[in-house]
Amino acid sequence: MTGPVAPHLRITVRAFTQRLSPTPRGARLARRLAQATLHDWGIPHGSDTSDAVALIVAELAANAVTHGRVPGRDFELRISLVTGSVRVEVTDTRAELRPPAPGVVPNPRPLDDGGRGLVIVDALADRWEVLDREPPAKTVRAEVDLPVHRFR
Repeated sequence: MTGPVAPHLRITVRAFTQRLSPTPRGARLARRLAQATLHDWGIPHGSDTSDAVALIVAELAANAVTHGRVPGRDFELRISLVTGSVRVEVTDTRAELRPPAPGVVPNPRPLDDGGRGLVIVDALADRWEVLDREPPAKTVRAEVDLPVHRFR
């Protein structure tokens, strides 16, 4: 006796990885590369997903440049299209400087110059976490769930 045949879902996994200089220019380039990559994968500029990922990349890259910079060492941007979401990973080489955990990011005071980056990531990402990485490094990983898209 055989049951109904389950439909075969085609799983598309794509990845983009780039090392960038830990400078403001490198952070800007990370955001632009993220948007261009998503557009190439069928997630158009100006879509909610593209805008959310661009902001998350901008904030994580800025944090890597500002707080995770070690002279002579780049930061790494990785964007993956995994089943049901876009995953963003930004890795820097300052493992000892860890951001607060998801869900407990403090709100900055109104006149503070900084402290809003992880508040934005916490608001836009469906999930995020901080991971240890070898050699002494850390990765901040954030995921944005995808609406139903047709990918190229």
